[in-house]
Amino acid sequence: MTVDVPAGPGVAGVDEVGRGCLFGPVFAAAVVLDIKAAGRLLEAGLTDSKKLTAKRRQALVPLIEQNSIAWALGQGSARDIDRQGIRAATELAMLRALQRLPEQPSLVLVDGSLPLRPWTGHQQTIVAGDSLSAAIAAASVLAKQARDALIRRLALRFPGYGLERHAGYGTAQHRQALLLSGPTALHRRSFLRRLLGTLD
Repeated sequence: MTVDVPAGPGVAGVDEVGRGCLFGPVFAAAVVLDIKAAGRLLEAGLTDSKKLTAKRRQALVPLIEQNSIAWALGQGSARDIDRQGIRAATELAMLRALQRLPEQPSLVLVDGSLPLRPWTGHQQTIVAGDSLSAAIAAASVLAKQARDALIRRLALRFPGYGLERHAGYGTAQHRQALLLSGPTALHRRSFLRRLLGTLD
């Protein structure tokens, strides 16, 4: 990873996971790192969560929590997604994570090309930010691990959908289970209309 973006005590990286899922909330994390902590985490193998195995992500979580100046999580529920749309719900998850930090950051680094519209402070969008910013990469790992852990717990509550295997994404197994059993209360009905027809 090449860190060529701002870093420091007042800079928070924010990232989300779960935008494309059919089930459950979208998760976001916000992480504040100083330069030394970023270096330690990069040496430990921190990078974009999608490039890491589940075992490696799990090993990084305590390192991120211990080395960060601050970190926090936020969610946008399936109901938020159905009511507001996925972009607005994702922004809500990011905003909630940022608002849970002990201090408001002076700059927010947002993964991707779309600005975080509800954020009134300074921000910078970074395409492929989880490969360029240690703080964004750390946020991606925390968000991914937290969401996966929640979905594994919810798989016990909603058996038969294979949630523990696909984390709510639209795999063939998941789609077949939806056709057979219908959606649960935590499925994103706005995402299912094409698959299941009208869900009023």
